[in-house]
Amino acid sequence: MRFIFCALLVLTLAACASQGPTTNSLTTASNPASQQAVADALRKTATAKETINVDQGSVDQLTSADSDLWGRIRRGFQMPDLQSDLVDMQANWYAQRPDYVQRMTERSQKYLYHIVEELEARHMPTELALLPFIESAYNPQALSVAKAAGMWQFVPGTGRTYNLKQNMWQDERRDVLASTSAALDYLSRLHDMFGDWYLALAAYNWGEGNVQRAIARNEAAGLPTDYQSLRMPMETRNYVPKLQAVKNIVANPQVYGLTLPSIPNHPYFVTVTTSHDIDVDTAAKLANMTPDEFRSLNPSFKKPVILGATQPQILLPFDNASAFERNLKSYSGSLSSWTTYTVTERSRPAAIAEKIGVDADTLMAVNKIPAGMRLKPGSTIVVPRADDDDEDISADVAESATLAMEPDVPDTRKMLIRVRRKQSMAVLADRYDVSIGQLKAWNRTRRDVVMPGQVVVLHVPVGKAMPSEPGPQKLATVPVGGGVEKAGAQIADTHSESRYDKKRGRGHTGMVKVSEPVGKTDKPAPAKGKVTKVSTEAAGKASKAETGSHHKVSASAKKSK
Repeated sequence: MRFIFCALLVLTLAACASQGPTTNSLTTASNPASQQAVADALRKTATAKETINVDQGSVDQLTSADSDLWGRIRRGFQMPDLQSDLVDMQANWYAQRPDYVQRMTERSQKYLYHIVEELEARHMPTELALLPFIESAYNPQALSVAKAAGMWQFVPGTGRTYNLKQNMWQDERRDVLASTSAALDYLSRLHDMFGDWYLALAAYNWGEGNVQRAIARNEAAGLPTDYQSLRMPMETRNYVPKLQAVKNIVANPQVYGLTLPSIPNHPYFVTVTTSHDIDVDTAAKLANMTPDEFRSLNPSFKKPVILGATQPQILLPFDNASAFERNLKSYSGSLSSWTTYTVTERSRPAAIAEKIGVDADTLMAVNKIPAGMRLKPGSTIVVPRADDDDEDISADVAESATLAMEPDVPDTRKMLIRVRRKQSMAVLADRYDVSIGQLKAWNRTRRDVVMPGQVVVLHVPVGKAMPSEPGPQKLATVPVGGGVEKAGAQIADTHSESRYDKKRGRGHTGMVKVSEPVGKTDKPAPAKGKVTKVSTEAAGKASKAETGSHHKVSASAKKSK
């Protein structure tokens, strides 16, 4: 009889919460204490593993009883305490920064209950629930210089090893549920490997291979192989002491002059799923949350739309999940305003935007395309939906879509030039309209002078006419997309057509060999059919003096010489 009464009470509370205050529930509506009691009872009856399918509705209530989560964590401590000067130093560091500790612990309130539940289900030490304090200060958006992401700081490779999706739609290294499961799998495996939690933690930070080699070195030297006896980087040396310091603070915060925020021992969030695409902003609005509040629980979604084809797990506080369910049923607008477009050829974002009729700045911002980049063929980008488009993004696109970019620079070909006279890098760079830095980088040199006989590497735009080096031979040309174009061991560059030098505003011939600068009148002009010689500098002066007069060297003229 008592069980039936309790069940009726739970159902009554659920009905009140789902319907809200009406004319038939004036007592609850007029009594704030009763409203709070209903809300508290509903929160405590939810579980973190509960899933609400918003396409079907219904919320199952399961009972749970406990009070303070910190007390539950303390009762689950299993690791032996580490005592060292490093522990005291780290504890003092936290004690001197109460504001930091407060921000960190307040941020953890959203995630701690779930992590403790997972640890207890695996019979693992609850000290591990404190590890994200060390890794990321409990920030699921954290990203390190080594590209480790999320609360548990998975690098891309380890994330893939533990089945954390990393694609253009989602990065599960930031997903609260997926990353926690992966982290505990990894820690459990490391403990099985080393048989010691301190060594497992060192391996989590430093890598199991490094810890194994450190143990092997100590074994070979006849030294102990425990955590404190191994040689390791300072970051790893301080890793376990940091965790022990946080454990000491949680165990007795008053000793350090700190106060921990009260965290109720019941779920902060429930899981909501849907099979339809929905914008992040729309989901937040329906859940009566700001976009920032929504993303704090759902940081893994990388685009402005959540794809129904990926079977997403959307985390919402229990009260907001109930609001989301109610608001969705009465919502008549479009849930998603985004679709995809596949690029068929190398294109600049502005050209794509003009082609499909969208704003270029919006396209680049949504897809996070940096300025000065272009898209490779096969790339998928997110674009606004047309007004008459109500089709969700397909499962194939959700699974396989990629976005590949490259610098928006002209295609180049590789030229090898054998220099026949000493000249500066500055002159050579100026002649081919490249920077001195580029020229030195291509030739892997720091020298400022090019010596006779030296082969110089150049990368020049495909299709762009280039001035000829006075007197050199072009050895080979390598297009960007393929092999080396060869017409012999050494190929003289015999192009003689006039080229326009944009920088100097004058024409050049393929090869110019004259004995005197054009424009001097104290010597007779060369006889017809003969070619005289001058230096490059003289040729330049000739160009200035006579912009329309050039001496062209034919193959027969070369032979006559």
